[in-house]
Amino acid sequence: MSRGFNRLLEAVVRIDVREIEFADGAKRFTGGIGSGVIISNDGLILTNAHVASPQAVEISVTLASLERVGAKLVGWDHWTDLAVLRLDLDEVRRRKLSFTSADFGDSSELYSGQTVFAVGTPYGLTRTLTRGIISNNNRPFEDTSGVRGYETGLFNTWLQTDAAINPGNSGGPLVTEDGKVIGINSRAYIGAENLGFAIPSNVARRISAGLVRDGAITRSYLGLVPGVLQDLEKFYSLAVNTGLLVNGVDPGSPAARAGLRAGDVVLTLNGQKLDGRFPEQLPPIQQTIASLPVGATVALEVKRGTQTLALSMQTEKLASRVGEEWAFEKWGLSVRKVTRAYARENQLTDETGVIVLGVQPGYPAAEAGLARGDIITKIGNDEVTELEKLKRIYAAYEANPTPQLVEAQRNRRISLYVFKP
Repeated sequence: MSRGFNRLLEAVVRIDVREIEFADGAKRFTGGIGSGVIISNDGLILTNAHVASPQAVEISVTLASLERVGAKLVGWDHWTDLAVLRLDLDEVRRRKLSFTSADFGDSSELYSGQTVFAVGTPYGLTRTLTRGIISNNNRPFEDTSGVRGYETGLFNTWLQTDAAINPGNSGGPLVTEDGKVIGINSRAYIGAENLGFAIPSNVARRISAGLVRDGAITRSYLGLVPGVLQDLEKFYSLAVNTGLLVNGVDPGSPAARAGLRAGDVVLTLNGQKLDGRFPEQLPPIQQTIASLPVGATVALEVKRGTQTLALSMQTEKLASRVGEEWAFEKWGLSVRKVTRAYARENQLTDETGVIVLGVQPGYPAAEAGLARGDIITKIGNDEVTELEKLKRIYAAYEANPTPQLVEAQRNRRISLYVFKP
């Protein structure tokens, strides 16, 4: 092994996470194991979003020396399945510990057949190394509920490798023979034979820098759902490698308000020609849209039948369909905030309310008849416009338990329920 590779091995860490989970009407604690890689001399660690999330209440990191150190979440981005942690440097200094940081390589220079190594903690087996090749350096891989129910994979392609990736490898580095990090291992196909996927290092570098700076990544949204044009050009009287097919338009989105329709073909975006012939070309186009400033005006040249239209719209801030979760244990009720994306997807009139995730048998919510999937919109005379408001209502209930009249929506019908102490 080269000196650079040995240095890389010393930068790989095991991550143990204890976090809160809201389900079945209660709050409970769960634990998990993942991997990470130290990327700076001030103790920043890059890992997966599905390893360490904002629900984490305790994070401990095992260094190459086998010493365990506490860490905190710096930032989290489910869209790329990346998270950044920071070691407790006061603890490191107090205990006179040391660590090494790894160097990034350029993932755009990778080629199919190149030898790579996956390093991490599969099944808790710390500092495990597996060898393989880059099977594909530009694989589209969208997972609509891959990170704790959140969407991921829309804005970048992935590295595919046959280096063995198992549970616990998540968040560890995919590295070249000279020890450069060219990917962050993320997932494998269950039941498949060595089909693993990693986030390219060029994506990881950009996202980690944004997470360190801002704690989150802000993206823009138009509401157009892209489709591939391969083999469809003749139906739209298009030259090959011309345009982006609109597969769908989210209701109430900027694109919908501007008049964009499913079946349209977007020829240019702010004067830039688009080519969405193949699946591999869609994530970069979506990243182009996501990188626009929130509130920016976007000009589209659109082909509709024999017409060419000029449409203008303003970007909105991209939001997930998954909102904040909470549990109200004396009611036996766990909920999730309705987001704008969820409301659009389910054709709700607005984003008011919380979705019932679960109820505990024998507790007030279950006894009243609430069920998973119901949307609570009102308690007494108070509209549940946000989760924080429901928390305040619950705090008042805890101080003075009295019957609560609850308004909830099920299958587009409003019903009333009574929570009895």
